[in-house]
This record gives sequence, structure tokens and C-alpha cells, in this order.
Amino acid sequence: MKDILEITKTSRNMVSKLIQGFTLEQLNKVPAGFNNNLIWNVAHIVVTQQILVYKLAGLPMMISDDLVEKYKKGTKTEHEASQEEVDEILVLLHKTIAQTEIDIDNNLFQNFTEYPTSTGFVLKSNLESMSFNNFHEGIHLGVILAIRKLV
Repeated sequence: MKDILEITKTSRNMVSKLIQGFTLEQLNKVPAGFNNNLIWNVAHIVVTQQILVYKLAGLPMMISDDLVEKYKKGTKTEHEASQEEVDEILVLLHKTIAQTEIDIDNNLFQNFTEYPTSTGFVLKSNLESMSFNNFHEGIHLGVILAIRKLV
């Protein structure tokens, strides 16, 4: 699982670098043809990892219920994130993965609730969930790259 987490760390570092230098207004702008903005995509990455890796393992998530409700699957940008919320999301982008590494080392991922993804793939283990999370983050990394050119 730690090898898979290295890919996640690389993805998170890329996301962090890709949004550096953007203003709060740019992070919140939803370009024509898109449902979401840059900061929604970043927050969605954080929320989805917590759901896939922690919630499905029966472990407590490191994020608030409010964050989950705003950025989970099926949501779209419905508010402008404040600078405080952006700062929190950017901290969580790295903090959650650092904690996941500790939790892997401490062998916390023992249980798993099978989960059918929207792609049709059924996750049956913690390892599959972490692997699928990387696939998911890659999709949103691509969306971030597209939106960057339009804000």
C-alpha cells in the first residue's frame, strides 16, 4: 500500500504546484462549460480519498462533515470558498496523506466495505480502494489542467 501512496503523494504535490499563484477569484471561477472550479476539484480530491480510504475501511475521516457535504461525489460549485477555506483545503491536501502513511505503518486498514464505483468497478479491498483513488485523482488533475487555462 505504501507504493500506491507514493503515487498519491506525487499527485498531491502536482496539484499543489498547479494551483500556486492563482488568486482567490481565479480559484473560485467556474469557466463556461464546467460545473466546478479549481478549488472544488482540489477539495473533491481530499474528500474522495477520505471516503474511499477511511470511511470504507470503517475508520474515522480526518475532515469535517461540512467539507464532505460541499465536495463529495455529485456536488458542484454552489458557493465561493473563502481564503480560510482554501487554506484549510490546501493543508488537508498534504496532511491527510501524511496521516494515511502513518496509518498504513500502524496497520490500521484491516476492514473494508465493498463499494461499487460510478465507473462500474467494484472495490473489494483497501488496496483496490487506494489504487482507485489514484485513478480518480488523475482524472481531476486533468480537469485542473484544463480549468487553469480558462481562469
